[in-house]
Amino acid sequence: MPEPDPIREARRQWVAHGWEDSADGMALVTSLMRAQQLLAERIDAELRPLNLTFARYEVLRLLAFTKQGCMRMTRLGSLLQVHPTSVTSAVDRLVRQGFVERARREGDRRVVLAAITPAGRVVVEEATERLNAAVFSRPGLPAAEVTELTGLLGRLRAEAGDVVTT
Repeated sequence: MPEPDPIREARRQWVAHGWEDSADGMALVTSLMRAQQLLAERIDAELRPLNLTFARYEVLRLLAFTKQGCMRMTRLGSLLQVHPTSVTSAVDRLVRQGFVERARREGDRRVVLAAITPAGRVVVEEATERLNAAVFSRPGLPAAEVTELTGLLGRLRAEAGDVVTT
């Protein structure tokens, strides 16, 4: 007999303990957290051979998308929706790896830019190919359900105050 679904069992326990009004929300949150773990494991398996984390991959991908290959550090943090310390840490590591360089903006030396290097461009393209093939093109649901779930998660994010546009 297969193991019982631990989230379903947790929901049953929530109801049994008188928390029925919160049971579905607990199951949703727990399911999202577990799904995030499972996707992170798949992503890590693809990026580990390239000595990248998903956070560093995101920095490289954003920089590669720009025309000039560079962006203000503050803008990176804003687009990635992370604390400036997290961006600094990711960029520091990418600098040590030779994938990013720091520069100062001409005319305003106070502005710090992160700029992708040729080596960074090579590794981000390889990482994107790997992620597209192994994760993004096959996330684990049919295409229509991926679109539906993305929409539902957008509504959840918007309700939490995240910037979501349609």
